[in-house]
Amino acid sequence: MNVETLIRELRGTLDDAGLNGSFLVRDLRSGEEIGIEPDLEFPIASVVKVPLAVATLERIRRGELDGSTQVIVRPGGITTSGPTGLSRFRHPARIAIDDLLYLSIAVSDNIAADALFTFTPPAEVSALLHGLGLQGIAVRHTMRELSETPTARLDPTDAHLAHFLAIEAGTAGRGHRLPLLDVTHANSGTARALMELLQALWTPSRIDAGVSERVRTLMADNVLRHRLAPDFSSDASKWSSKTGTLLNLRHEIGVVEHADGQVFGVVVLTESRVPAIDQPGAEALMAQVARTLRDRLRHL
Repeated sequence: MNVETLIRELRGTLDDAGLNGSFLVRDLRSGEEIGIEPDLEFPIASVVKVPLAVATLERIRRGELDGSTQVIVRPGGITTSGPTGLSRFRHPARIAIDDLLYLSIAVSDNIAADALFTFTPPAEVSALLHGLGLQGIAVRHTMRELSETPTARLDPTDAHLAHFLAIEAGTAGRGHRLPLLDVTHANSGTARALMELLQALWTPSRIDAGVSERVRTLMADNVLRHRLAPDFSSDASKWSSKTGTLLNLRHEIGVVEHADGQVFGVVVLTESRVPAIDQPGAEALMAQVARTLRDRLRHL
């Protein structure tokens, strides 16, 4: 089967499952890549925590921040399902910047990320990325806005209505009546721009080697492994990643390092047309499509 036929079949499989997706897989050694709609812009949800970590660690390297600085973090007080870490704490906690980085990436803790944003606001994160030669990732707001979704205002039994609104309220040009899903307002990026970030973290680049190593370690420690990890983790491979989830959006970016020395970046950004909170089938299909693309690229 040639590449065009494979892509057409995978598009059809995604469409049948009610998924719109942007996929990109790249051999980080050779630069060869294969993808589906890799230049389509999406709100990136918690994936923005990776650029935040890069910016924070770069400022620590410059001496502008001290990773051992301890911060009093107010509890999130969130009792609904989903949020993790400090978001569910009931009492204030004293935590060092270095440890906030771990919570933000490995546990996807929004409160920890917002504590880091107080030191390096969104505009400064964007400026640091641009200074490192990374374009196409817009960092516009903190994580707090992501908790202000219609779901927070609905009874748990009606949460599917928020997903229905997310699906139906989109406009032409990737706009949306919900600002957090509007690519001109949200933290946003394309699969290609996010792949450039992964490339810069896993191969020599303008990002300091020590900063890259720490981000790679944080992503390897990611505890959220229900999405792409089942198809990329094994005794002969290492999967390092960051997920992002918001209403009908399900994302993951990561790198698989094989024992034979091959290294592939994988970026998956999707939106579902099915108004349901739990969609394990969609999670499995995302991984299946990404794995199929990786397998094709690996054996070209």
